[in-house]
Amino acid sequence: MPRWEENGLAQAHPSPDTFAKFLLLNAERFRGRPAMRHKDYGIWQSWTWEEQLEEVRTFALGLQTAGLKRGDKIAVVGANRPRLYWTFAAAQSLGAVPVPVYADSVAEEMAYVLDHAEVKYAVVEDQEQVDKLLSIAEKAPHLKEIVYDEPRGLGDYDHTHLHAYSSLCEAGLKRLSQEPGAAALWLSEVEKGRGADLAVMLYTSGTTGRPKGVMLSNDNLVRSALNGNAFDNLTENESIIAYLPLAWVGDHLFSYAQSYTAGFSVACPESAETVNEDRREIAPTYFFAPPRVFETLLTAIMVRMEDAGRAKKWMFDHFLAHAREVGEPLLNGETVGLWDRTKYALGEFLVYGPLKNRLGLSRMRVGYTAGEAIGPELFSFYRSIGLNLKQLYGQTEATVYITAQPDGRIRPDTVGLPSPEVEIRVDENGEVLYRSPGVFMGYYKNEEATRDTKTADGWVHTGDAGFFDRDGQLKIIDRAKDVGKFASGALFAPKYIENALKFFPDIKEAVAFGHGRDFCAAFINIDLAAVGSWAERNNIAYASYQELAGHDRVYRIIAAHVAEANRRLAAEPLMAASQIRRFLVLHKELDADDGELTRTQKVRRSYIAERYGELIEALYDGSTEKYVETEVTYEDGRKGVLRATVRIADAEVFPAAAETVREAAE
Repeated sequence: MPRWEENGLAQAHPSPDTFAKFLLLNAERFRGRPAMRHKDYGIWQSWTWEEQLEEVRTFALGLQTAGLKRGDKIAVVGANRPRLYWTFAAAQSLGAVPVPVYADSVAEEMAYVLDHAEVKYAVVEDQEQVDKLLSIAEKAPHLKEIVYDEPRGLGDYDHTHLHAYSSLCEAGLKRLSQEPGAAALWLSEVEKGRGADLAVMLYTSGTTGRPKGVMLSNDNLVRSALNGNAFDNLTENESIIAYLPLAWVGDHLFSYAQSYTAGFSVACPESAETVNEDRREIAPTYFFAPPRVFETLLTAIMVRMEDAGRAKKWMFDHFLAHAREVGEPLLNGETVGLWDRTKYALGEFLVYGPLKNRLGLSRMRVGYTAGEAIGPELFSFYRSIGLNLKQLYGQTEATVYITAQPDGRIRPDTVGLPSPEVEIRVDENGEVLYRSPGVFMGYYKNEEATRDTKTADGWVHTGDAGFFDRDGQLKIIDRAKDVGKFASGALFAPKYIENALKFFPDIKEAVAFGHGRDFCAAFINIDLAAVGSWAERNNIAYASYQELAGHDRVYRIIAAHVAEANRRLAAEPLMAASQIRRFLVLHKELDADDGELTRTQKVRRSYIAERYGELIEALYDGSTEKYVETEVTYEDGRKGVLRATVRIADAEVFPAAAETVREAAE
């Protein structure tokens, strides 16, 4: 009989309060079911819950031989790989605290997190991450030992404080075979764990300054995961593909906490480049993606359909038009006529089914998007073809869940109702506050920021402005600090304007300006895949993003999109004054390595305003072009200078809708 069954620890915790205890329970109740999959060299490898327990226990004992103790911080850096997820559980089983770090962080960013968190151990994916850590050794003085998963390229390194993951597993196996009490010792460490213990530290993306270490307890994660599972009826029969950054709270909840509490399977793709193909093979039943991913998927579809034959293109357009009319009512269980249902079923066979299969979402039962607002048309597109896509609103400090959309009450313009066990209120200044079991313990070594964010009675300031509509659903307007006013006193909500622009497949990113100004102006990034495909079809040669972004015909395309966005803004009472009067297509893509985006791809608005101040002034002083020199950071860390003359264009604007004028008059 296996030691964990013999010990009976899992039965002693019918409602476990730590993930190590859930692992023990799952090894009994789901012993033969797959817990983890990983595609390696084109072949899917699989581990059952029983095998996953063995992997975690063995590595935990190996970490002990390297000196890891309760309370130590251990960094986890790399792509989504089983061994890195097992590191979370192994460290937590010993009472240590995982600190996942964004794999694409440059060395300086990584140094700050490791030093601030007082990280003593690090488990990383490969040579690239090892090199980063070695290069910042002096800036991370607490770091003692580094463990790597992929050995390629590391054979000649000094291994005094460098360990192969496999060697620590061998040490763990040796202890199990030679120390009679090793397994019991590990189980006793698991038993010491409590729900109130610090489980993980996740650093914020640093939109407004230095990242802050958000401390989440086992209780925060377990209760949030259990509530999320119950809300969407998630069971051990689900499957999910883990492709989002390990350091992001969403991945930690969806791919780790919910998997352990529900018992479902997590699949790790072969690489970031193969995610789409791997998702088609796995066909997850539970799927999360930020709006940017859904935008990219739709852009790829539309680009491919532009190259399709006439008959196929007609069929695609015809059935999608029908889906827009009846797809969402059918998904919501509403009454739809027999002919419309029959035609939709034919569309499912000819278009919708093959399309969902191509997206890798043919088995998706529940899907979520969050992180920023998704365009209503984009949201409705996916729902119209039969995908149960919903929105949620959350934060790292909330352990994700603040609101979510229940089945049957889904609208594109809201983020839903309060999640289970979550209280929400809107302050007098319009800021949204919440209180829940998921509320974080505090910011690590930053009591002042904790007091500013979390009140004494547990309410957390989100920093977002919003309101409840007549149905009790929450609407988020923008970051409270970003909501401003034009010189005229009219409301200026930049994120709302940016989302109106990003609905168009040719526009990848947008940054709106206007607070205290006479009108709204915008920077625009083109989507290189979409616009590049258009250029190829139209025999337009270009040598770089910069050259394509400045092309006359590209400017005309973007001008048409801006005009259409203005037309929609003009029809909305609160946003009619926010029409974009002038715009430019930025000469470079906004990049996290240049500090313009966070590692979760959110715009760092204040930094962009400072970095491109002369371009912003040119938008407002009537200039038609502006010469700029911009420092850029290459992937290998080298820096260079990008020189360009950026063209500035006027946009078409529209009169406010008649009813808007009457409302304003009233």
